[in-house]
Amino acid sequence: MDSPPVVRAATADDADAIAQIYAPIVRDTAISFEETPPDADEFVRRMLTRPRLPWLLAESSGRDRSVLGYAYGSQHRSRASYRWSVDCSVYVNTGARGHGVGRVLYSMLFDELRALAYVSLFAGVTQPNPASTRLHQALGFRPVGTYERTGHKHGHWHDVTWWQLDLRAAPASPVEPHEWGGALAARPGAGQGTTEN
Repeated sequence: MDSPPVVRAATADDADAIAQIYAPIVRDTAISFEETPPDADEFVRRMLTRPRLPWLLAESSGRDRSVLGYAYGSQHRSRASYRWSVDCSVYVNTGARGHGVGRVLYSMLFDELRALAYVSLFAGVTQPNPASTRLHQALGFRPVGTYERTGHKHGHWHDVTWWQLDLRAAPASPVEPHEWGGALAARPGAGQGTTEN
């Protein structure tokens, strides 16, 4: 990939492309514990789930504008006092891996989540997954524990290691997090990612 990806807010029109990226991960790996690939309609439902959280899409900057990957935030837990914590996930198309797309998507997702007043960010990584482990380490996550034999898929039990990143110092009186409006926050460079390591 010669030029940096363009990152923008994902919309319902992107659901089919997102489903195509995710389907082989569900079918062929234990990275996701889902067993049936969700269709585009299901992805639209997930994008609109309340509280609404960011869904970002990376595209090539060339004329064809091919979809390279996506990242999103999701509710960490449902009980009220967890509301300042959020989970994150990133998935990159097979041919775009190793070019910094995941890093760009995650970096912009983190900015969006900070703007919404979230404090703590979590990522669960099915083991083994050395590429995802390296990505989370490189972006400043720290491992906070491993759930052993959490899921059984493709004939094997898999552990899940949880990673945490502080989006901000934990305030004594946190402001309420608010829902994402569906567009990238206004800031220099919004909408254009980089592939710098």
